[in-house]
Amino acid sequence: MSYQYAVVGATGNVGREIMQILSERGVSATDVTAVASSRSVGMEVSYGEDNVLKVRDLASFDFEGTDIVLSSPGAKVSAEFSPKAADAGAVVIDNTSHFRMDPDVPLVVPEVNAYALADYRNKNIIANPNCSTIQMVVALAPLHELVTINRVVVSTYQAVSGAGKSGMDELFNQTKGVYINEPEHKFLETFTKPIAFNVIPHIDVFMDDGSTKEEWKMVVETKKIIDPSIKVSATCVRVPVFVGHAEAVTLEFEHPISAEEAREALRNAPGVTVVDHRADEGYVTPKECAGEDLVYVSRIREDFTVENGLSLWVVADNLRKGAALNAVQISETLIQNYL
Repeated sequence: MSYQYAVVGATGNVGREIMQILSERGVSATDVTAVASSRSVGMEVSYGEDNVLKVRDLASFDFEGTDIVLSSPGAKVSAEFSPKAADAGAVVIDNTSHFRMDPDVPLVVPEVNAYALADYRNKNIIANPNCSTIQMVVALAPLHELVTINRVVVSTYQAVSGAGKSGMDELFNQTKGVYINEPEHKFLETFTKPIAFNVIPHIDVFMDDGSTKEEWKMVVETKKIIDPSIKVSATCVRVPVFVGHAEAVTLEFEHPISAEEAREALRNAPGVTVVDHRADEGYVTPKECAGEDLVYVSRIREDFTVENGLSLWVVADNLRKGAALNAVQISETLIQNYL
């Protein structure tokens, strides 16, 4: 049987990617409705190669008869409309931060904790984790299953597309401006400092303990998805890359684990590809993973500065696996096992 989808936030980076992925995975255009705010009503958005969908108004949209809502309109909007969709009988897969730490809402990465979907009926809402968390836990889960991970130290190198279209525009305009002698602050709106030819150790707002909210998300979401006893220290950095997040991850295990044991576990893990050759070009960069569905792990090596230590390099397309694809995979698992 076919299911009726509504893509909320259809004109944004993630919404457009969701529709592309639904089309790639064989969902008919007749089963998908594009929904967004009033300023986007009447716009046409592409669905696959041959179809366009006219955007409907979220404020007046009737979710009755919709089976699955894939929602990424921003946290405040989602807080209002996701419960309305759920009350109308749809299952909402929410890509915003609003519901992630709600104890009654499953926070799911299908390769890691698909079993958590059994609790979706609590609120008819399922949360999609943060992009940087998703790719990290896909790599951590098979290792944690092999040998318990006690501590994670991660530094992220996050693409500007994580800040939406405005972030991508800002990098483009600032880069162009460098070559025509435009003042670097002329295009400073999305980020706190110029991003072209720069890195910014600041994503989301600062918290009382000195961490940013993006770093806090990685900590609490990893605990909720994998194991509440894992200790996580994160430093999240915005870098001048359009698409693709990278992470340098150092792990401390309860018992010894060799690089080769870790490599083998990752090779056999769902959603992971290991590209780890100790030679020039023997690793994956963000540019190479753009448009890909998998999480790539490279630079697997033992860290002799700590007991039972291991270091990894993890990259993934933040718009696909880090957001849109994970949401679609949740819907597919839901349909297969629960609906």
